[in-house]
Amino acid sequence: MRKVIIRRKEVQGFLPKEIRAGARVTLGSMYVGRQPLKGLDSEQAKKYLPEILGLPHSHPDFPAAEKTFWANMAVKVPFEGKELDITTEDDGTPVNILDWITYKWCQKHRHVADKKETMDSHHRFYIYDPNKDLIDQNNKIKVKKEADKEFIKISTDIDKMRRILRVLGNTNPDKLSEMEVENSLYEAKDKTPDKFLKIVLDKNLDLRAEIEELVAAGVIRKIGNQHIYGEETVGENITETIIYFKNKKNSGAVNAMRAQLKSLQ
Repeated sequence: MRKVIIRRKEVQGFLPKEIRAGARVTLGSMYVGRQPLKGLDSEQAKKYLPEILGLPHSHPDFPAAEKTFWANMAVKVPFEGKELDITTEDDGTPVNILDWITYKWCQKHRHVADKKETMDSHHRFYIYDPNKDLIDQNNKIKVKKEADKEFIKISTDIDKMRRILRVLGNTNPDKLSEMEVENSLYEAKDKTPDKFLKIVLDKNLDLRAEIEELVAAGVIRKIGNQHIYGEETVGENITETIIYFKNKKNSGAVNAMRAQLKSLQ
């Protein structure tokens, strides 16, 4: 069984908690253009709404009945939240069709956030999904574990650690001792494991680090996201700059940049 809970936005006020708890709060229908918001696409409506409306999809009154259904859609959300059973069979058929339809409708509603953390000023409700929270938490753990593995792999390669630090942009690795490099990288790995992992596994890591070094030395000027060498715009962003460096037609300019960098060291 899988259940989710539609919860109210927590609003602080002067009223006692008991009064706020007893307040009647309803998530009502909304219109998109001239049509009420629909929770199902046409195929889903054809499959599941006949049971709710008491009309086959082929019936001439079905379109009007469907429109009325969505126009009158409303969910009363008590203080503790509205629980919906969204369990499905192995073939995807919902066990509780009305709860499942309500959930699909809530997912599309502009006043409902997909979770508490993504709520903004437009949201009055959010979906609490215990199963999703568990999955999200487990995914974060997996990322941290992978980041730890990659850190151990590179911990004996001080040059690579410096390149990663340079791309991370936390500090200038040239001014750090080997111990400081290791400590800083470990800190960065713990703080943003997903970003750390993305950089470590980037096949263009060495090239990215070299471009950052050229920028730090003043060989390449960086204005916004642009990379400029002399009067030439090498790339509008880092992706284009990497492509420029890989293009053999630009080997002359690239070698000149590298020679200039070497002369400054």
